[in-house]
Formats: sequence, C-alpha cells, structure tokens
Amino acid sequence: MPDASLSELDPFVTDALALIEGLSTLDAAREAEATLIGRRSPLARWQRSLGSLDPEERRSAGALLQEARRTLESALEARVRALGASERLTRMESDALDLGDVVPSGVLWTLADGRAGLVARTQRELEDVFVSMGFRVADGPEVESDWYNFEALNMPPAHPARGMWDTFYIELGEPETVVLRTHTSPTQIHLLEEAVANDSLPIHSVMPGRCYRRDTPDARHLATFHQVEGLVVDRGITFADLAGTIDTFTRAYFGPDISSRLRPAYFPFTEPSAEFEITCTICRGEGCRTCSQTGWIELGGCGMLDPAVFEAVGVDADEWSGFAFGFGIDRCAQMRHQIADMRSLIENDVRFLRQV
Repeated sequence: MPDASLSELDPFVTDALALIEGLSTLDAAREAEATLIGRRSPLARWQRSLGSLDPEERRSAGALLQEARRTLESALEARVRALGASERLTRMESDALDLGDVVPSGVLWTLADGRAGLVARTQRELEDVFVSMGFRVADGPEVESDWYNFEALNMPPAHPARGMWDTFYIELGEPETVVLRTHTSPTQIHLLEEAVANDSLPIHSVMPGRCYRRDTPDARHLATFHQVEGLVVDRGITFADLAGTIDTFTRAYFGPDISSRLRPAYFPFTEPSAEFEITCTICRGEGCRTCSQTGWIELGGCGMLDPAVFEAVGVDADEWSGFAFGFGIDRCAQMRHQIADMRSLIENDVRFLRQV
C-alpha cells in the first residue's frame, strides 16, 4: 500500500498510459478499465486509504487522485474510440457487398462514437468529490424488501409517512412486500448491518444508485431517477458536522459562488431533519421557471439518524451518533449544466446529447 505522499502514483500513471496505448482489442480495453480505474484498482485502494489522513493531507491527496483518474479515463476513452472505429471498419469490409455503388466525390462517411451519458458522468464526478472528502463508495440492490425500504427506516406498515413515496411494488412473495426502491436509504441499513456483524464501525460512505417512484415527469422530476446517499456514523457526530459536509460539497462541486441552505423538514428516519437547497444555477438566484421563482433549488434531504434506526440494526445509540443525506444525481446534472427541464435527459434528442 502506498504511503500518504502517494509516491507511487506517478509511476503507476506512466505505466498505465503505456499499457493503454498498447491495447489492441476492445475486450482488452474493458479488462484494462477494470484493472486501472475499477473498484479493485490501485486508485480505488488509494482512495479508500484517504480516510486515515489528516484533513489537509486528504484534500491534497484527493486532488492528485482525481487528476490521475481523469487522465486515465481520458486515455481509455480515446483508445476505445480508436479501437471501435478500427473494428467497425474491419467488420464492414468483411461484410460488404459489391453492388457497384460509387460514392460521389467529396462525400465523407462518418460513424458517431458512443460515450457515457450525462447522468453517468455526473455520478463519477460526485463520487470523486466525496472520495476526496474522505468517504468510501458503496452500493446496494434496486429491488428491496419492504423491511429495508420502509420498516427499518422507522416506517412500520400503514405508517402515514409512507405516503411521501409513490411506490412501485413487485409481484413477488406476499403482496406489497417487495418494492423497487424509492430511495437509496435502504443501503444505509445494509451497511449498518454489515458493520455490526463485522464490528467495523465507524462508517463514512456514499451510496449512488437508481431509484423509482410513480412521479409524473416535469421540469424537476422523473419516475426513474438517480440518487446519492451519504451516511456517517461515528462517536460525537453533531448537526454541525452535517451542515459543514453539505456546505463543503456544494462549494467543491458547484463552485464557490453557489450557496447552500438548510430548511426544517420531516423524515421518519432522521431527527432533526432538514431539506437542503442551493442557489439556482440557471437564474443565479433571480427566480425562474425551473426554481419556481424562488431562486433556490432543492437537492435533497438530510438529518441526524433517528435512534429507532440504530435500534433496528442493533447499534448502541448512546455510544454512536450519525447523520444521513440524500440528493438527486439527475438534479445535480441539471444544475451543473443549467438544463431548464429534466425531461431532456430521457427524450433521446441527439442534438441535446451532443451538446452535453
């Protein structure tokens, strides 16, 4: 394992770039991507080690890791484009039929290259920001039992708070016992159960993923959307730590001229609870259709973990405390790129896709 100075990072990047340049097939490129920047790569191990550093060292090391990841991602993307074009040309030549067609002089035939979508790219950027802040990245299933999605989060059957989520139920097992998760919060329960079983508290994690609700699509909502959940459980955690984390993230991701604010709210699994908003990046706080003329855009909810959640998984609330937050990845993409209507993300308009 490299030391805090990341002295092995530069040689690793140099060797990785040489390896990428020598790739000869798309299958080899996919294997190289997993090896060089995947969850089990040296970069991922370095990122996980950041939590042991002092805050100042963590910021510096996190910035170096982000730059290294961007360099390797760009090199891989360029190599995949080149290999893809070469393989397509070879396949076209082998499958071609000579029908005597003549291409008019001056006509150029081009093939469009694929790339990661805006939401996928935004998720990677968010993960990089949180990793640089000392979080690790985890994930969880999209199909959940009622217990993980609701009951363990302090929402027993028939609890009125369940009405906050328009739920898709799966026809599996007893009626209304299996759901498409309505939020990424169930992953909190999985992590807490794992930590209790392995005696591995504290937890500092973010959990990105896809969620589902029977929402009517509009300028700020989609029925299938993406969230990133954050969970911190440690000794002596306070609401001030939560507010500081939200503010640090906002300025790191959106820029120093974008502010955040917390407004009192209610969520059954946190107490106290808040909704956090940022300055509307489209109108810069002046008021527009996207922000309903308020100058602010809600990103998500947050709060201190309710003792009932700790009780559900067997964590001693007298010894441990923590906070959780969750917000929309799609909403971040909308604000970062000043997209007035979120439905543009799913309309498959090639002109829009090429712009972003």
